[in-house]
Amino acid sequence: MTMHHTALLGLFAVALCGGVAAAGNPDLEANLMKAMKFDQASEKRIGSSGKAIQAYMKAGYVNPRPNGRADYTDYYLLNKPATLLGHPLVLIEEEYMTRYAGCCVSKGIGVTVGVAGSIGALKKFAAQNRCTLEENVDPGKALRSFGIRNTLPKGKYASLSCRVRDAEQHAG
Repeated sequence: MTMHHTALLGLFAVALCGGVAAAGNPDLEANLMKAMKFDQASEKRIGSSGKAIQAYMKAGYVNPRPNGRADYTDYYLLNKPATLLGHPLVLIEEEYMTRYAGCCVSKGIGVTVGVAGSIGALKKFAAQNRCTLEENVDPGKALRSFGIRNTLPKGKYASLSCRVRDAEQHAG
């Protein structure tokens, strides 16, 4: 069993047993949520996706370098158990531009979670914050595209995308 496989199985155990957001650091989930929250008045996300991810790095939840990068998006697999809205957090992604690689960068953040029970809270958060929730996703597909062996346990996954494109699509 690989280290990632063991860590990801632990994510499910923590979520199913009512684990905390990120063992010993409840601010991690709060800062990640802040980076995804949309402020109607300023028409922007409230927090910084970069700062939220850096906090996960500093606490050892993700590697200092992304596990993969495609176009404008960095992908970070979780190394140890953390949750988001009660679901095991398995992947954090950040879209940004440091140099031109084509067109259509849509700055922001996204997450993939293992579904543990109802996704009502995810749906509500997406609707309130101009995010896009995609159910029944295959995170292994993205991993394989980076040459990373899919070590995620079988189960249901959902992705929450909170980028500029999502805010524009859900405006009004």
